[in-house]
Amino acid sequence: MPAARLIARVGYQRALVIGLGIMAAGTLGMVAAARFPSYNIVLVALFVIACGITLLQVAANPYVAAVGPPKSASARLNLVQAFNAFGTTLAPLFGGYLILGRSTSGNVQGDAAPLSAVERLADAQAVQLPYLIVSATLVVLAIVIARASLPAMGAARGAAPAGRAARPLWRHRNLAFGVPAIFIYLIAEIGVSNLFISFVSQPAIGDLTHAEAAHYLFLLWGGMMVGRFAGAWVMRRVPAETALAGAAIGACVVMLVTSFATGPLAMWSLISVGLFHAIMFPTIFTLGIRGLGPLTERGSGLLIMAIAGGALVVVQGWIADRYGVQHSFLLTAACELYVLFYALWGCRTKARAEDAAMIPLVGHTATP
Repeated sequence: MPAARLIARVGYQRALVIGLGIMAAGTLGMVAAARFPSYNIVLVALFVIACGITLLQVAANPYVAAVGPPKSASARLNLVQAFNAFGTTLAPLFGGYLILGRSTSGNVQGDAAPLSAVERLADAQAVQLPYLIVSATLVVLAIVIARASLPAMGAARGAAPAGRAARPLWRHRNLAFGVPAIFIYLIAEIGVSNLFISFVSQPAIGDLTHAEAAHYLFLLWGGMMVGRFAGAWVMRRVPAETALAGAAIGACVVMLVTSFATGPLAMWSLISVGLFHAIMFPTIFTLGIRGLGPLTERGSGLLIMAIAGGALVVVQGWIADRYGVQHSFLLTAACELYVLFYALWGCRTKARAEDAAMIPLVGHTATP
């Protein structure tokens, strides 16, 4: 919500630049943490990075949804998020080569002897070069966006009509159920990626080292990239809620297979969930802000705040500790069922005259 208020004050373009700058500062904090090393500095640096990411999410997602016809908003956001997935597809290779591949802990089997203090220090310092590269990239991107000519939004829009602005945000059913949908979906997405390497490294599943498993994590995120490009194409022909329902059913099925199968079948079923998860976040987001008009920034802030649901991956960790990593994915399957509920009923909105007459989000005339 602070990000939404900042956007209303400075506009979307400046908010994007500020968000990138905050992220760059956080990545430099990670370099400092590795040099000492200090877990407390790691936590502070991750918090700063997360603040920057939050500001970018609150600014960029509604911006993409607004700069075009509302009917194709889900397709546009899925297309943009496909490039997000392209980055996360390369990240395991980037981290696997520059961090795991150059560290002692990344090249030993799970039952190896504990590392010495010297080896742990060397492994910690292996993250310095990657974070310096990321920091430089963020600074360059901030400069490019600051100098770009983008449509005015946020501070340039003017005040909302009194009657519309006074309408309670939570009376929009698609938003009221969309916030928990994002919250619950993030438990599933973060849980899969968080436990992926531990799961496929198990002797009964893939019997891999962590460095080898990182290459298969590349395929998980690659599936999300392919799924988002495909989703952007499909949702120009199929209603967004129909596509979301199909994805939820597919994700639930493959997570049940992951929870009970063994060997390559379990590993590849977990990898395949990326294809189904691909469209979920951008589609839930655009369905959640549909019809909000001048309340879009506030609604966007609530939806992005729901990303905090990913922190509840600790629940899946608790299940994994007590009942095994494999059976912990039953929680993921349960999360997919709520997404299915949202697609079939929770995202529906009532047609209202005031929604048809809502003011455009951008600073020029747009088709409602």
